[in-house]
Amino acid sequence: MIRSAIRWIIHLIFRLLSRVNVSGLENVPRQGGILMAINHLSRVDPPLIYYLVGRNDASALVADSYRGNPFFSLVVYLVGGIWINRQEADIHALRLAHAHLQGGGLLGVAPEGTRSHTGALISAKTGVAYLADKAGVPVLPAAISGTETAFAQLFRLRRPQINVQFGVPFRLPPIDRQERDACLQRNTDEIMCRIAAMLPSQYWGAYAGHPRLGELLADPETPIPGCIEERAG
Repeated sequence: MIRSAIRWIIHLIFRLLSRVNVSGLENVPRQGGILMAINHLSRVDPPLIYYLVGRNDASALVADSYRGNPFFSLVVYLVGGIWINRQEADIHALRLAHAHLQGGGLLGVAPEGTRSHTGALISAKTGVAYLADKAGVPVLPAAISGTETAFAQLFRLRRPQINVQFGVPFRLPPIDRQERDACLQRNTDEIMCRIAAMLPSQYWGAYAGHPRLGELLADPETPIPGCIEERAG
């Protein structure tokens, strides 16, 4: 009940203050453990994605640097967010995340570990690939654009245009324990290139020249950035 109310409030806010275009929403499974990987541009990204996926078992890894904000901390508590210390290998948070996925929940993660201050993708950490392998769940890539300038446009009394695209869930190849670091990096790059392939070129950043991105862009099955199938808000 509380989660549904929070989603309704978020929906109302975005409907009034922005124009949100969504595509690929049918790719979000209604049940079952899945790790959703998104690029991170703004503080509005988490609530936007939370409202869009519409699952009561949706959770996310949240940087514990936000714990000092009473309102934000309360919201994270109410929606079952998992605090994580980004400055170290937070084993406790990873265990909670693993248990959530194993229990059939959806978990949102920003592989980059922090917001991009340029709008372009930054090199991701391998924790998301490790978690996907450990939990044995598929990965759902999601790409966001437009939120990085949302507040600036609102200050100019303009409704920002925000685009969200959900890709097709996929499974990563298993980690070879003899080449653990290389495999984790390969899988991390796969996740990020799938996100990049759904974004306009100015967002590709650290993955602009990656050969895997070129392969995905050449694949006719890859969603075209900006190909909007559904409007939300």
